Amino acid sequence: MSGTSADGVSAALVSFKGRKFRLLIYRTFPYPAAIRKKILNVGAPPGGCPQGGRGGQPLHSVREISSLHFELGKIFADAALKILKISKINPRKITVIGSHGQTLYHGPRDTVPSTFQIGESAVIAARTGIPVVSDFRPGDMALGGEGAPLIPFFDFYFYGRGPLRAFQNIGGIANVTIVGKSLKKPIAFDTGPGNCLIDLAVRRMTKGRFSHDPGGRWAHQGSVEMEWVREAASHPYFRRRPPKSTGPEEFGETFLNKFFGPRLRRRPLDVLATLTFLTAFTIYKSLKKFSPLRLQEVVVSGGGVFNFTLMRHLGRLFTPVPVRSVEEWGIPAQAKEPIAFSFFALRALKGQINHLPSVTGARGAAILGKIISRRPAYAHA
Repeated sequence: MSGTSADGVSAALVSFKGRKFRLLIYRTFPYPAAIRKKILNVGAPPGGCPQGGRGGQPLHSVREISSLHFELGKIFADAALKILKISKINPRKITVIGSHGQTLYHGPRDTVPSTFQIGESAVIAARTGIPVVSDFRPGDMALGGEGAPLIPFFDFYFYGRGPLRAFQNIGGIANVTIVGKSLKKPIAFDTGPGNCLIDLAVRRMTKGRFSHDPGGRWAHQGSVEMEWVREAASHPYFRRRPPKSTGPEEFGETFLNKFFGPRLRRRPLDVLATLTFLTAFTIYKSLKKFSPLRLQEVVVSGGGVFNFTLMRHLGRLFTPVPVRSVEEWGIPAQAKEPIAFSFFALRALKGQINHLPSVTGARGAAILGKIISRRPAYAHA
């Protein structure tokens, strides 16, 4: 799994049995600096987070993007092989690799809805000798869905029989799944910005020297301006009812310029403090608006777990409902999504449904993912 922040590849080795899973090993391997720069400078429409404050020339040509597609396939394969080497497990013992890929664009509400993830799965299969399932989102969109969120199927399958919980992931974009035995069917959607706007502001403030606010320390030094929060929270996305999904195309450069442009130049720490609170505030308001029952707890995963200022905001807003990190369950904060996509790949290989059309808006259920099922005759490890 690699998210919109393009920090690197998160890889997990997992075993599944019934409605239980066991995480055997997890690692995140940072992208080489040159590769990360290429990803972040892929040409995007105005307002897209993939530009802005990162330096370098945008990649626009088909040749460049095609080359990056194959380069990432090799990097994803190497991540899988490193995990196996660390765990001393023979690749032949692995049933399947699930690869989400690197999202370059997600436009479910465009005139022609589309989504685009790269990282050639044929390269992954050739280098590892393991069947690969990839490209999960287009199958949902082909049925009229938004191609997101997909993680709710995982949450529903493994936690749907428990107490009413909100599983809140905070990556570049924040998404939530509400499941529990008291709920007839899951509620899930993208709540809005996660770390994307915060990271973008940091890159501008530091002229690209830093890519994120370490531990939320800089945001803690600034003042939250509630007037700015209310202005930004007036964005029409927050009023839309689920099913809905979004991306850095919507909460990126244009959004930051519109609501915080001049302010970022004059009062950078206050803008950072306000953006951090905005993420927490829009999560809280979304869950309050769209959850019909009282939650028993909120479980947070993703890189946002490491932003302690953001986590404190969430804790105060949701009081008395406890807000906990998924790490309290023994799952590393950024491991949940690679675990989920490995499960989706396993389901696809078995010919089993692996998404929830009720939360994506698809017309019906399907088996998502494109399968390279035969082990190659040659694998270069």
